[in-house]
Amino acid sequence: MMENNMGLRGKVALVTGAARGIGEAVARQMAQAGASVVVADVREALGLSLAAELENALFVHLDVGDEVEWGRAVNQCQSRYGRIDVLVNSAGIFHTAPIADTSLALFERIVRVNQTGTFLGMRAVLPAMKERGGSIVNISSTSGLRGNQNSVAYGASKWAVRGMSKVAAVEFGQYGIRVNSVHPGLIDTPMNHEEMGHDRIREVGASVPLARAGRAEEVASVVAFLASDAAAYVSGGEYTVDGAMSAGVLRSRFSAKSTQ
Repeated sequence: MMENNMGLRGKVALVTGAARGIGEAVARQMAQAGASVVVADVREALGLSLAAELENALFVHLDVGDEVEWGRAVNQCQSRYGRIDVLVNSAGIFHTAPIADTSLALFERIVRVNQTGTFLGMRAVLPAMKERGGSIVNISSTSGLRGNQNSVAYGASKWAVRGMSKVAAVEFGQYGIRVNSVHPGLIDTPMNHEEMGHDRIREVGASVPLARAGRAEEVASVVAFLASDAAAYVSGGEYTVDGAMSAGVLRSRFSAKSTQ
């Protein structure tokens, strides 16, 4: 169904942060839908393993905060496949700390990957995409839609991704390039396990209206749609994948029952 209806067969997709988590799930779904996938990450062993597993995939080492490495990655992609149709900026890092305990070095490190990396990626693929159009999907967060405690650097970077996506959608539209942002909520990924731990993910997940944490594959499905021809007139939008977490305040399930 995805191959026939999504319009990804034959496209070339560059996915950052593709060695694990949401990026890996995106790379897998793109490949299953018939796209050639450039697996871009700093985790070389994991990235090479995934690229070898997927059909018609290429691994490139990419530190998304490095302008020179972006140029090299785009050149490798074009040398192998001749074009770039899709960019998914999924690479990101996450660390929680109160503002008072957030060092300048930590703030700048998170912004470098999450915000600067997204900016450099959009700029790097623009010349290649101008020829035939394309789709850029930037992974933001529900932290880019509202303020969350103890996440000033992460929140700042994800609000920036949201805003940059809209600016790019306006500027790139003349070339047939669509740009959208996706805003995951609590997703069960290795990054969140490292920062929060399994028990905390389950605890927070229970407070989500859908009563669980999301799966990386569920985010990837939305990304694949936005990247595909099925979303040919969708640009400048922001799409939450959060089990209704950002829709409003969930009162106690027991309180809700008692008022019936």
